[in-house]
Amino acid sequence: MDLPKQFTLPKNSIFTHAEIETFRNETPGCRSVVHLNNAGAALMSDVVIKAQVDHIMLEAVKGGYEAAVLKVDAIRNFYEQAALLLNCTPSNIAFTSSATDSYSRALSSILFKAGDIILTDNDDYVSNQIQFLSLQKRLGIKIIHINNAEEGGVDLNDLQEKLKLHRPKLLAITYMPTNSGLMQPVDDIAKIYSDYSQNTGDKTWYILDACQVVGQMKLDVQELGCDFLSFTGRKFLRGPRGTGVLYISNDALKAGLEPMFIDMRGAEWTGLDSYKQQPDAKRFEDWEFAYSTVIGTMEAIKYCRNIGEDKIWQQVKLLSGLLRKELAGIDNVKVFDRGPMQGGLVTFNISDSDPNHIVSELAKRKINVSASYRAYGLIDFDEKGVKWVVRASPHYYNTLDEIEYFIASLKEIIKAK
Repeated sequence: MDLPKQFTLPKNSIFTHAEIETFRNETPGCRSVVHLNNAGAALMSDVVIKAQVDHIMLEAVKGGYEAAVLKVDAIRNFYEQAALLLNCTPSNIAFTSSATDSYSRALSSILFKAGDIILTDNDDYVSNQIQFLSLQKRLGIKIIHINNAEEGGVDLNDLQEKLKLHRPKLLAITYMPTNSGLMQPVDDIAKIYSDYSQNTGDKTWYILDACQVVGQMKLDVQELGCDFLSFTGRKFLRGPRGTGVLYISNDALKAGLEPMFIDMRGAEWTGLDSYKQQPDAKRFEDWEFAYSTVIGTMEAIKYCRNIGEDKIWQQVKLLSGLLRKELAGIDNVKVFDRGPMQGGLVTFNISDSDPNHIVSELAKRKINVSASYRAYGLIDFDEKGVKWVVRASPHYYNTLDEIEYFIASLKEIIKAK
């Protein structure tokens, strides 16, 4: 089978044919692949690619330090655009090298001691859980998981009870995990957390991992009520790899929280035995940046905001819902996404199949997907009774023809097995 030459849109498409044609023309990757791996790394637009290449060339002819000085306005604009994306101020934004880097900097700023509790969900990102286990091994903290509701996602009653019972040092929620289309009820979580915080004297910090969500839908940290929010540029935001963003609340900044390994960008060395931290979120940054990626991320945020996060979200829901419906109609295929709300990450399993074979056969047909394995989410996979799932994650620039081509290719692979 050949890649679709023309494209049609699903019924109720939020975007017009002309708009989708523009998005695809501005995305070089759309000419060579059916990209359904946006939860891994989405295809960058022309403007994002050009911004990075131009800055690298500027560094080549002017020098790295000198190029950063020449592009100081564009670099400053990153913080302004990220603040607009999350509804905060630029002083709340830090740039890092990845979502995990953002998360670990936030986690390291909390002064845990033996016996402190981290209260977290069962569908957390694997790297977060490993970091919790490392803290447990090093410091003797305790990890307690919130029960899941029957339909998926955290049981809000159990969350409420465990907050009151355990008074955790940290509440850690992953908005959308890497191995499922589940989206946690973060608005309800925010209300429960706020009510709890107002009625207790002990401070429970709240980290929200939004890595898989930013770029899919509009986020407002004022409504989410978190102290930290972490994400990357490479996923649905369509930015460069090697990028991360960390939001730090005013409460966390005023409390003096700082990363464990603060460096010369985050603090001033004031004496042989003293330093003074930066007053804003820059205390969570390192001095060394790949400034081409800072500028590229800024352009990706502008591109996203110009299209409109609400419109993107409606299109992503439409395409991923269609994809789930089509997959559910194939023999021996089971879709594993749960929860009252599901996002643009569709996960499925094929009985008596090998995930590497499926991914590689689809790649031969120029279709990009990826696989997740039990080690990526032990609790979730054991609860579902599977060892792996294939992830197909459409974005707003994907088309009905690409979904149909993917489904036809998958049927062909299953039949030839």
